[in-house]
Amino acid sequence: MGKSIMIKSDNNKKKLGLLGKLAFSAAIFGSIFTFSSCENYLDIEKYVYDQTTLDSIFLSRSRTEQYINGASNLLPNESLLTGSEWGHASTLPSGLGTDEAIIPFELPGNVILYDEVKETDTRYNPWSQCYKGIRKANIVLTNLAKNLELTEMEARDFKGRAYFLRAYFYFYLVRLYGPVVILPETPYDTDADVASASLERSTYDECVEQICSDFELAAENLPSDRIESLQYLPTKGAALALKARTQLYAASPLFNGNTYYADWKDSQGRNFISQTEDNSKWGKAAVSFKKVIDMNKYALHTVPIINNDKGTGTSPLPANVSSANFPDGAGNIDPYKSYKTLFDGTYQPYIVKEYIYYCVNSMQGNGDYRLIMPAKLGGNSSFSITLDMIDDYRMADGRPFSEATDEEKSWKPVGQDKTFSLDYPLSGDRAHRDDGREPRFYATIGFNACIWPTTSHRDGASAGTKNYKADYYYGGSASDMNNNNNRNRTGYTNRKYVHQDDCIFWNGVMKAKTYPIVRYAEVLLGYVEALNELDSPYTEGDVSVTRNVDEIVKYFNQIRYRAGQPGITAAEASDKETMRALIKHERKIEFAFEGQRYWDLRRWKDAYNEYNKPIRGLDVSAREAQREQFYTERIWNTEKTMKRMFANKMYLWPIDRGTLRKNGKLVQNPGW
Repeated sequence: MGKSIMIKSDNNKKKLGLLGKLAFSAAIFGSIFTFSSCENYLDIEKYVYDQTTLDSIFLSRSRTEQYINGASNLLPNESLLTGSEWGHASTLPSGLGTDEAIIPFELPGNVILYDEVKETDTRYNPWSQCYKGIRKANIVLTNLAKNLELTEMEARDFKGRAYFLRAYFYFYLVRLYGPVVILPETPYDTDADVASASLERSTYDECVEQICSDFELAAENLPSDRIESLQYLPTKGAALALKARTQLYAASPLFNGNTYYADWKDSQGRNFISQTEDNSKWGKAAVSFKKVIDMNKYALHTVPIINNDKGTGTSPLPANVSSANFPDGAGNIDPYKSYKTLFDGTYQPYIVKEYIYYCVNSMQGNGDYRLIMPAKLGGNSSFSITLDMIDDYRMADGRPFSEATDEEKSWKPVGQDKTFSLDYPLSGDRAHRDDGREPRFYATIGFNACIWPTTSHRDGASAGTKNYKADYYYGGSASDMNNNNNRNRTGYTNRKYVHQDDCIFWNGVMKAKTYPIVRYAEVLLGYVEALNELDSPYTEGDVSVTRNVDEIVKYFNQIRYRAGQPGITAAEASDKETMRALIKHERKIEFAFEGQRYWDLRRWKDAYNEYNKPIRGLDVSAREAQREQFYTERIWNTEKTMKRMFANKMYLWPIDRGTLRKNGKLVQNPGW
C-alpha cells in the first residue's frame, strides 16, 4: 500500500518524539504488540501531549483528518519492486519472494526462500505497525461523533475511511500470519494492566468475519467516486473489492479444511484453521465480486486500434482471435498498449477505469529501476526472471510455448527488424524464441536484443542511448561487470513498469507511474475462480450465483481478448479441473510482478511444488560470440539466492519472538 494512500497532501510527514499521557506504556500495550512510549507514528505534534488534547483532536475537522492521515501513513508501501526502501523493509517484494524472479543479493522478503527467516530474526515484522494503525482507527471510530464541525457527508467519509483502514491493517496481518489478535473496538484505558491487555489470537474465520464486516461498513459510508485531487482515497468499490479478495483467500485450500493445521488450536481447543471444507465460502466470494461488477463503474483498460500506412500500427490479430469489438473480441483494440499503458505512466490514473484502488508507484529515480535497466542507461539488470516464468507466456496465437515448433524455440536470430503498436521496435537480432509471443510478453519482459527506446534522453542518438539494444551475454552491455551483483542471472528482466521515455541518467527523465493495488482484472478473474469452484447455487440477499459456464466464459475471455489472445470455449469451462488450471495460468501472467503470486501460491497450497523446482535460465556465462550456448537452458544453483526451497511452515510468516514475549497468550505459527 503506498504511503500516499488516504493522504490528501504530502504535508503529513512530520513525526512526533516523546508524548505525555496519551502514550501507552511499553509494558502495558506492548503486551499485545511491540509498542514504544515514543509514539512517533502520530502526526499532529502540537495537539497530543495528553488525553485532554486527544479529545480536542475530535473537536476540529482538520485535526481529525490529520489523525486519520497519520494512521494511513502506517500502511506498508506495496509498490516497491524489491520490498525495501534503501535498506528499510517496508513490504514483501513483488516477484522476488516468489517463483517469478531472483536477484543476486538478500532482501527482507527473499530470504524466506532459502530458509533464513527465524523466530529470532524474522527480517520483516509489520505486526507492531499494523496494530498501531488499528488502534488509531479504533480511536477515530470511538471519538468521531464528538466532532461537530463535520458535515454529515464528511462524517460518513471519515467513518468509512476509519473502517477501511482497520479492515486493511487486519487483512494485511492475516494474509501474512494467518489468524491474529482482534482488539476490542474500544481502545484500552491508559492505566490498563498487562493481564487485561493480553489477548490470544482469534480463529482465522473470526478474523475474516471481522475484516469483511469492516470492509462492508466502509462501503456503506464511502462515496463511489472521488474528485481527482482525492483520487488516492478509498471508495465504495475499493472496500467491496478487497472484501471479495479476503473471501477468495478464505475459500482457498490453505484456509478451508486444511488438515495440516489439525493440531493448531487455541486455549479452548478450537482449531485456528477450520478442519471442515465449506464450499459456500466460494459462493460468498463470488457474490462480493459480482457486486463490484454490477456497480457498472469499472472496465478493463483498452487502447483503440492504431491504423497507419507505415506498417507500425497495431499488429494483425492471429486468425483464431475474435475480431469482434471488445469485450467480445479484440478487433478494435491494440492489445499491447491496452496492457502496457496500465503500468508505464502513459495515462493519468484518474481516467483509467480499470483502477479500483491505487497509489503512486515508488519505483522512481535510481531506486528499483536500477535493477532492471541496462547499465548504459544507469542500471544493472540484476532483476532476473526465471525461465519457468518466461516459458508460461503463450505464443501470439494462444499456443503454449511448450507446443511451439523447434524453429519457434530456436536461438537463431530472426534477422528482420519490426515495429508494432506504433512505437515498440523489435531488433532483428532477437532470437526466434523471443519472437511471436503474446503481447503481454513484450509489455512485461526485457530479453536479449530487447530495445529500450529511452526517448527522453537529451544527448541525442550520438550518445548511443536512443533505441538502446541491450544484451545479457557475459560481459554484455546490459550489466556492470565491475560488481558481481550487477549482472543478470537468467537472460531475462522486467520492463513492465518502464515507459518508452524512461532513462535514469540526469539527462533523461523517469515518467511518474501508478501502482494498482486492486484493478478490475482481479475482480473478473476472482469471480470466475469462485464460480468455477462452486458445487451448488449460493444466494446472499438479492444476489444469487451458480457455476454458470456462460458467465465463466464471458468474463474470463475479456481478460484473454484484452491480451490479444483467443478465448476459451464452453467445453473447456465445463470441466472444473481444466478451468482451474487455466485460471492459475492466467493469473500468473496477467498479474506478473504485481505482488499477487506470492499469495496465490500459498492460498492454493501450490507453493511447495513451485518453489522447490530448480531455477532455470539461459546460460549467461556465455559471451556474445557463443550465441548458441547462451540460449541453452541451464539449471542455476551456484549462488545462495538460487538455492530456493520451501517447507510447509513457510505458508505463514513467523511472529517475532519479541512480540511473543510481550503477550504470553500468543502462540507461534506451526513449524517455526
